Amino acid sequence: MGNPKAFLTIHRQEAGNRPIQDRLRDFSEVEQTLNRHDRQRQASRCMDCGVPFCHWACPIGNKQPEWQDLLYKGKWEEAYRALEQTCDFPEFTGRICPALCEKSCVLKLSADEPVTIRENEVAIIEAAFREEYIKPVKPVRNGKKVAVIGSGPAGLTVANQLNRKGYEVTVFEKDELPGGLLRFGIPNFKLNKQIIDRRIRLMEKEGILFKTNTMVGKDISAKEITKSFNAVCVAIGAETPRDLPVEGRKLKGVHFALELLGQQNRLLQDINIPPKSIINAKDKRVLVIGGGDTGSDCVGTANRHGALSVRQIEIMPQPPVNYNPETPWPMYPQVLKTSSSHEEGCVRQWNLATCRFTGENNHVKGVEVEKIEWIPSKNGERPEMKMTGEKEIIEADLVLLAMGFIHPEQEGLVKELSLPTNERKNIAVNPNGHTAGNIFACGDATSGASLVVTAMASGKKTADSIHLFLS
Repeated sequence: MGNPKAFLTIHRQEAGNRPIQDRLRDFSEVEQTLNRHDRQRQASRCMDCGVPFCHWACPIGNKQPEWQDLLYKGKWEEAYRALEQTCDFPEFTGRICPALCEKSCVLKLSADEPVTIRENEVAIIEAAFREEYIKPVKPVRNGKKVAVIGSGPAGLTVANQLNRKGYEVTVFEKDELPGGLLRFGIPNFKLNKQIIDRRIRLMEKEGILFKTNTMVGKDISAKEITKSFNAVCVAIGAETPRDLPVEGRKLKGVHFALELLGQQNRLLQDINIPPKSIINAKDKRVLVIGGGDTGSDCVGTANRHGALSVRQIEIMPQPPVNYNPETPWPMYPQVLKTSSSHEEGCVRQWNLATCRFTGENNHVKGVEVEKIEWIPSKNGERPEMKMTGEKEIIEADLVLLAMGFIHPEQEGLVKELSLPTNERKNIAVNPNGHTAGNIFACGDATSGASLVVTAMASGKKTADSIHLFLS
């Protein structure tokens, strides 16, 4: 280590966000960046712990102490080489990962000032692209072909890993452009889509073939894919949103969150959307149901549209600030998260259950909610929900449902590939991603909705399994 006592004199310094009034005028990335000198000073705070909990907490096993020390010493290219050993796409994780590593940093646990690992990561990869440390790799081909269905973070990781091992990889994507959730789920103000385009161009130069607007089972038969490729990886994600089947659900103005988010990203990519189908929050009272990151993304998008007001409600209780005694380390801390979107303007409420939607002329005008209480369980299971009878109507012209996604049926993972009925019976995806025959699966399609970094970790493991299978 260059400076083992830096953490004693140098405090955590975040780059921060652009001013609210500036960023509300566009969909450009909110987060700013530090200069090289300050970034290296932040990297010096890493203590190179004897047991690096940051490395342990990272789903893809990043070796944070190694590249932090190299960054501190100004060895940017060496830092990138250490980072790329474990992370296929640092430009994605460095922007949108909730930084499980930082939650386990010893400086977080001891002083609540973790090393700026995530920001340092994205600084390294951006320097690598800017300084052209990254060059297209030309693998020696082994004559075997692999099809990847889905181009989200899991599918892209499988494709990248197997291409580097010499396989001819074709990625099938049903949407207009590759990227999956990265492209059509995460707003541009968190992840500029030029970042995805840059990576896709590199992957194409390295030999990966992307076939967009191609739905397996419709535009190309499942039988053709299973026969044309030595192995097939299903990485279709968990796309079925959790619905709210209450009175008035069919009223106009009630939409799933990804309807708004996906449409907004398409508009920014100049993809044509029929005018009658466009969802716009301008001058509307917006209600977001669901308190997670997707709900937060809806808040930020509505604010940029010029919403009259934005309110976000959550059925669970409000978590405490900074520290939650019910989720001590090494559990993930369930604490109050105030995103950049919340800072831009949003009323937040907790312990509210949605009873029904009310409307006029077949359009939503309000949502009836009821205050609830959570009764702790005696045996440590999920608390019991108690209705209090306290109801109110929240006025709303646009309602966005952001309550997560349904866990995909295991049989549904392979039905598109027309497996025989006897092979569909009791289908269970193994930890190595193998389902049946030459078919594998990974990412949210197997685990249910999760983090981008978790999907990438699943993609790496499944790529290893496919390589072992074909070897």
